[in-house]
Amino acid sequence: MLWVDKYRPKTLDNITAHQHIAQNLKKLVTEQDCPHLLFYGPPGSGKKTLIMALLRQMFGPTAEKVKVENKTWKVDAGSRTLDIELTTLSSTNHVELNPSDAGFQDRYIVQEIIKEMAKNRPIDTKGKKGFKVLVLNEVDKLSREAQHSLRRTMEKYSAYCRLILCCNSSSKVTEAIRSRCLNVRINAPTEEEIVKVLELIGKKEGLQLPSGFAALIAEKSNRSLRRAILSFETCRVQQLSFIILLIDQ
Repeated sequence: MLWVDKYRPKTLDNITAHQHIAQNLKKLVTEQDCPHLLFYGPPGSGKKTLIMALLRQMFGPTAEKVKVENKTWKVDAGSRTLDIELTTLSSTNHVELNPSDAGFQDRYIVQEIIKEMAKNRPIDTKGKKGFKVLVLNEVDKLSREAQHSLRRTMEKYSAYCRLILCCNSSSKVTEAIRSRCLNVRINAPTEEEIVKVLELIGKKEGLQLPSGFAALIAEKSNRSLRRAILSFETCRVQQLSFIILLIDQ
């Protein structure tokens, strides 16, 4: 397992970067009135980590028990029926997908999957029907038609389904969608935050880091936490390869 996955924080309490955002999300769950959410920010800033930690805060460990499924959706497109194949990642309480992968047919996917989720919403511990969460990635790449369709279905099924939208640029998301979500800006982590994460990983791996090593990686990462962790692991692997080469000689 790559370190970027191995050391991904599983709970909002374990978030190192964006701690203030994590605590605000925790309050939303505590108040049991979580709205539709739009996470936006540069690649590698930690959007998906926060989203997965939020899902675990909502639903507990079952949110981590996910299955990957290549599913074919039969959708009614007026005079004909379309078969659209798309990969989904799902647990009992949530479904994650990238609807823009369907190309110009993305609007049908948005409609059909939310309808299906609304029909099959889970029952909570008190015997009441709860809601599912639909995580849509790269919503800034959705067609205008799909975004208009998304707005309508957000309104129609809001009692049964919460949307968590994720994108790099909110400016490419229509105002109609943005206004129906709580917008959460995820800035690129600071170099100091990246250093803190790298030093934590190094400690868990039992590594003695040279002075300034983590800071150097953070500086070269262009404030992408994902890139920094991948670079850190690459350095570790290359060092081990060099040691093995010396032993063989």
